[in-house]
Amino acid sequence: MTDTITYPTVTPRLALPLLFAGQSQKETTVNEALVLTDLLLNASVEGTLATPPDAPVSGQAWIVGASPTGAFAGHARQIAAWTDGGWRFVTPFQGMIVQDRARNCAARYTTDWQYAVAPALPTGGTVVDSQARSAISALVTLLVSAGIFSAA
Repeated sequence: MTDTITYPTVTPRLALPLLFAGQSQKETTVNEALVLTDLLLNASVEGTLATPPDAPVSGQAWIVGASPTGAFAGHARQIAAWTDGGWRFVTPFQGMIVQDRARNCAARYTTDWQYAVAPALPTGGTVVDSQARSAISALVTLLVSAGIFSAA
């Protein structure tokens, strides 16, 4: 008895649909791949929402909040994008980065969406060297958490 050969149906990272030899209606698969590529290439989101907006515009996307409702139910922490065909949901992968327009900064996914928070600015004090070291340390930690520097 021979083993059945199986082929993947989606790409490994972005889960773009793959075509198969002899597949009918290939344009459906190709169009779905193009819509997902359009959403994920240089990705940006409007912000984070737990409930779908009332009047989304085609191409807009959001990070789904922790306790989603309505059409977002069951898609916590995924990216929800409105298209002409309705909502598309993308499961983020470790290291994925999107630009959050509401916060005007990048969001990075590890096991959850993370935003780098700016350190407090040094104030007053009599020992400038101590404050400078503290500020530089906080800045380096921030840049590591933002994925700009590696932790090593």
